[in-house]
Amino acid sequence: MPRVKVARKSTAIDMTAMCDVAFLLLTFFILSAKPKTDDPSKAQIPAAVVIGPIPEVDFATISIGQGKVFFGISGDDVRKKTLDIMGDKYKIAFTPDEKNVFSGVETFGVPINQLKGFLDMDAKQRSSIAQPGIPVDTTATNELYDWVHSARLADQYLHNKEMKIGIRGNSQEEYPTVQKVISTLQKQKVNRFNLITALKSK
Repeated sequence: MPRVKVARKSTAIDMTAMCDVAFLLLTFFILSAKPKTDDPSKAQIPAAVVIGPIPEVDFATISIGQGKVFFGISGDDVRKKTLDIMGDKYKIAFTPDEKNVFSGVETFGVPINQLKGFLDMDAKQRSSIAQPGIPVDTTATNELYDWVHSARLADQYLHNKEMKIGIRGNSQEEYPTVQKVISTLQKQKVNRFNLITALKSK
């Protein structure tokens, strides 16, 4: 009896499910990625041989560059609460729109009396202008003291945590500005802080 030959057919693979998974993963990574913001201090930070992650919550950064001081706070909610406290202290009423804009500004370096004008700018203008820095005169006007104190109060109120402080200084910076920042922290009994550096190449 003759054998029946089965016709051979080419194998077909449905790639629809794999494409769906690939696009879902791509969408997830795009939406969960945190964009890198420009550093207004333009500091060339010194190098170190040990690397460690910078906390993303309950952390404030003081950047020093070209004799100017900049301040950054992690967490949109903490930034808003900090602005509320500073507004009450300096008798400045910030609008809800200004508070929303400030909650998205990670690092800034303008005096409190220029902050409303700074927040009225669009994001491109804020990143392109030369910011004058936060006043940190230890004998007269020291707004950095108030910003650090207000941020610590806001973090304690919202998260019940003690805010950690990091100093990110230019490797070419002169000592007096750094000394003013450290003195400002010591006035608040903050004697432990992190020094932010880059990884030293071999």
